[in-house]
Amino acid sequence: MWNKNREEAPRPQSQPEPAAPVMQHHPPAAPVQTAAPPRQKAIIGPSMHIKGEIRSDEELVVDGEVEGIVESGSLLTIGRNGKLRANIRAKEVIIFGSVKGNIEAIERLAIREQGSLVGDIKTATISIDDGAYFKGSIDISRPEPKVTARPVKSEAKAG
Repeated sequence: MWNKNREEAPRPQSQPEPAAPVMQHHPPAAPVQTAAPPRQKAIIGPSMHIKGEIRSDEELVVDGEVEGIVESGSLLTIGRNGKLRANIRAKEVIIFGSVKGNIEAIERLAIREQGSLVGDIKTATISIDDGAYFKGSIDISRPEPKVTARPVKSEAKAG
């Protein structure tokens, strides 16, 4: 039976009792700046069917059906449920679903396993995973070399 007045067993003398934590006041630190705000993302869900033009500067995920034109200034991801019958122009394109149409990916295009593309491609970098399907032509574009400005020397004449 439990005894309310029972004493704790004494601690051995060789181990000192732990000291209570001491709270110290520190002045507030300077605010921490984050590298970049979280990326905005627009999502076209699996139950959505869109016919027309879609233009976006933010990341776009298409998991529904789209027919028409899709343009993105950022990453365009076609999800596993995504079915596009559209011409696409985007910075980057990743295909998990199916696309019928031409694609211009400024930086890169990736067709992942189970993804399919029937159409022509123009891109700087491409990857096609095992198990993916592609039918069309590929035009690898080289990025234009960046021109660096040279300092202009000016001569001052004393006169």
